[in-house]
Amino acid sequence: MNLSKSYLNFCKKNNFEINTNQFNLVKELNNFYNVNFNKSFLKKIFNQKKSKLGFYLQGDVGVGKTMILNFFFDQVDEKKIRLHFNEFMLSFHDFVHERKERSEENVINHFVKELKSKASLIYFDEFQVTNIVDAMILGKLFDQIYKEDIKIILTSNTKISELYKDGLQRDQFKPFIKIMQDQSIEYELKIDDDYRKSNNNEIQRYYYPLNQETNFKINKFFRIITKEKKHISKTVNIKGRDFKLENFYEGIARFNFNDLCDKNLGAEDYLEIIKNCDFIIIDSIPQFGDTNSNQQQRLITLIDIIYDKNIPLAVTADQNIDKFSSSRLLENTFKRTVSRLYELTSKEINL
Repeated sequence: MNLSKSYLNFCKKNNFEINTNQFNLVKELNNFYNVNFNKSFLKKIFNQKKSKLGFYLQGDVGVGKTMILNFFFDQVDEKKIRLHFNEFMLSFHDFVHERKERSEENVINHFVKELKSKASLIYFDEFQVTNIVDAMILGKLFDQIYKEDIKIILTSNTKISELYKDGLQRDQFKPFIKIMQDQSIEYELKIDDDYRKSNNNEIQRYYYPLNQETNFKINKFFRIITKEKKHISKTVNIKGRDFKLENFYEGIARFNFNDLCDKNLGAEDYLEIIKNCDFIIIDSIPQFGDTNSNQQQRLITLIDIIYDKNIPLAVTADQNIDKFSSSRLLENTFKRTVSRLYELTSKEINL
């Protein structure tokens, strides 16, 4: 595989500026591919030390991590799957629930065997650990994945050593950190600017502050995009729980922030809700602090899923996008959310 040449063609085709740091990353990914998938190359290094099965790409928001790994993933001609990490863990917990009579070790082994039948390469974009239930099981789960010789590529805003920092019972999470450090090439991508912001000089569908004028603007926009659409009564059932989409017009959905983030909803709910949506409006996003950090975490999860599914957004918010406040615990993670809001509210729409 000549990934460097393919990347140069990719940049030319998409009119992207070639960044030296990104290009060096592409070279490292080419080496990772050769070591793990190129059979002729593998013969040459047969007697060398065991290759690492993971590639952990970390860096600040908006430096192009997702773009580069998406490019790499598309180039690899192997059995592969790309998953949002929340989806992956939900599928694991469902698998465990269906086989609750078996021991934890046996369930993990069976889950990973099924996984191997589907893929030799797994891609997790924006890997993060915030859930104590996930944190306690990840060490055993990833250890078995690597034992089955499944390769993993990941992006994250966080260094491996700082994953689940300040989380509950973090000592029990440390075996996972060691597994990741032993099995992964950890590569930091550094670029000064957030390309999501620089590529979108004018945010088209981000309305603030929360006042009468903003309401007029978003209501007018909503009337325009739903003019030829039929209002549909839509109820989503998530494992026996009903969520009603009140403002739904043939794929265009409008929600109040409180309806999505002030209720006990999580990744599983959001995944099911947005399956029905081609465009989403979220009204009345507030400022955040330590008193509403739970709502902020739900918004982070929601925006990650919307971004992963490539659904454009319009929002109304209390403040300019660059003036968002945050709870102390989620300050770094929330930078990614703000960066993604830039992109999602500027993404071209064709309704």
